[in-house]
Amino acid sequence: MGADNQQERLRNEGWIVGFVDGEGCFSVSIFKNPSMSLGWQVFPEFVVTQGERSLQALQVLQEFFGCGRIYINRRYDNHTENLYRYCVRSVEDLETKIVPFFKQNRLKTAKAQEFEKFVQVLSRIIERKHLTSEGLTEIRQIVQQLNSRSSESPETVRQASYQDEDTVRASGRPEEVG
Repeated sequence: MGADNQQERLRNEGWIVGFVDGEGCFSVSIFKNPSMSLGWQVFPEFVVTQGERSLQALQVLQEFFGCGRIYINRRYDNHTENLYRYCVRSVEDLETKIVPFFKQNRLKTAKAQEFEKFVQVLSRIIERKHLTSEGLTEIRQIVQQLNSRSSESPETVRQASYQDEDTVRASGRPEEVG
């Protein structure tokens, strides 16, 4: 890689870290799902949300990471533009693309702590611990710590007790773009 290309990549990596620090979210939901062996599904997700005017920034992320999808959340409130969400939900893509990038390019805000908790859950999923009662309880405890800032961040998923009720997602199920 030439010096110019290397400098450009470093600029892009720095921009991505700053952008995700401000606009990104590493979340984990636990959903009631009767088709799963324990009746619960653990759902990790990396998300960056932007208004319609900044859709191009999400496309840059999608191209850079080479994975994920962009969804639209149509607005029916007093906002003048729809929201778009770049989401990476594949455990394989999270493990091989997203996590290594942010381990090598450290987040600078409290989002770094959110990322570390996210990595803890993801590693337990990869180890298939989410398929045992003990593992699911362990993951649930980490998720409660991860989501403790939900009142500060509209993208953070609020988790209900997995023994009593379904998990509530802050933004619903958006439709895919493109």
